[in-house]
Amino acid sequence: MRALTEAEVRASFVNADADELRVMEMPHDFVLTDWDYLDFFAWRDPGAGRRGYVLVQHEGRIAGVVLRASDPGRGRSGMCNICHTMQPGNQVALFGARRVGEAGERGDSVGTYMCADLSCHENVRLAHPLAPNEIRTPGQVDFRLDGTRRRMEAFVARVWATADAD
Repeated sequence: MRALTEAEVRASFVNADADELRVMEMPHDFVLTDWDYLDFFAWRDPGAGRRGYVLVQHEGRIAGVVLRASDPGRGRSGMCNICHTMQPGNQVALFGARRVGEAGERGDSVGTYMCADLSCHENVRLAHPLAPNEIRTPGQVDFRLDGTRRRMEAFVARVWATADAD
C-alpha cells in the first residue's frame, strides 16, 4: 500500500457516516506504520471496543470499511476466514460491515469471522511449525499472503457491492 495521511484515511471510508468518522480514533502507532509492508491496513478502535476498520486497495483506489465486532467465542477454537489461521475461540470474532448506499441505509450488512484483534496481516507471516518430514517451499508464504489479501479485498467488495448485484 502507499503511505496515507490521517486525512486520506478518513476520506477513504465507503460505509461510514459523519459521526463515525468524527469519533474514529487512529491506532496509537499510526505515524510509525510501514506502508510498504502492508497489503491492507486494519485496526481496532482504541476508544470503542467493538469497532474496527480496514483499508484495502480496491478498484484502483483506497477503500475503507467500518467494522462492528461481536463478542469473541469462549470455548472452541475457530478459524479466521481472512487469513485462514486457527485461533483459540476467544481470538476470533464475527465482524459485520454496513453495506454501501441504499442497501446500507436499509440496514443490509455483510459479515465474516476474523482475528479479533484484526492482526491477519501479521498472522500469515508467522512461520507454522513443520511436521518432521515436511519441507517448506519458498512460495508457501507468498501463497498465504496473496490469499489473505484477496479474501480481504473480496470482503470489502461485498460491502461495496450494490443491492442489484445480489
